[in-house]
Amino acid sequence: MEIQPPMKQMGYDRAIVVFSPEGRMYQVEYARKAVEKASTVVGATFTNGVVLTAARSIQKLLVPESVEKISKVDDHIGIASCGILADSRILVDYARVKSQVNRITYSEPIEISALVKDICDRKQRFTQMGGIRPYGVTLLVAGMDGTPHLYETDPSGTMREWRAHAVGRGSKDARKVLMEEYKDGLTKEKATELALKALKSGEKKLTLRSVEVGFVENGKFKLMDKNELKEVMKKFI
Repeated sequence: MEIQPPMKQMGYDRAIVVFSPEGRMYQVEYARKAVEKASTVVGATFTNGVVLTAARSIQKLLVPESVEKISKVDDHIGIASCGILADSRILVDYARVKSQVNRITYSEPIEISALVKDICDRKQRFTQMGGIRPYGVTLLVAGMDGTPHLYETDPSGTMREWRAHAVGRGSKDARKVLMEEYKDGLTKEKATELALKALKSGEKKLTLRSVEVGFVENGKFKLMDKNELKEVMKKFI
């Protein structure tokens, strides 16, 4: 017979607006678990930009392009998503609107840090209101505003900037590779190779269909096409 937790404990477990006696917010922790179980995403900065790589869980009959883990937000910004992709889609659309409003209002592209703070503010608000749940997704935001930036936003709304980072189910092994091999001043080619190596260490069964790669280089975001991806993936599959 299954033993049910005490009603008092269940209250802390189910209500996002209530702290437990230990100072924990269980719904936020559960949202982080959704990220930890998702396929791995890796980002790394290089001299003139940032590379994002992502593994997708692809079934045999699924059209790979229908699963979007790396998205263009603005000409100079890309986002890689890890967690519940439906939540990610809403946040990516939110980021796109914010970016366009900034262009219309100020006639200039939005600053990377300002956009990330907006996303984090939205995520944080969803940890303070009853009747809702936190976003179950972590975003790696890559952008250029004179210098390359790689930001992380987690389900609690916390904002961090990294030189290189990995999130998802294989993040422990991927981060180990990044910690050992990342160095400042990498070229685009070396950064891409390192990011894919880190992704491979976290996701053992990589295929050409299951990998996405995107760049922000010299202020422009671009997804790698199939021919380019096939060339760089030769040593990893």
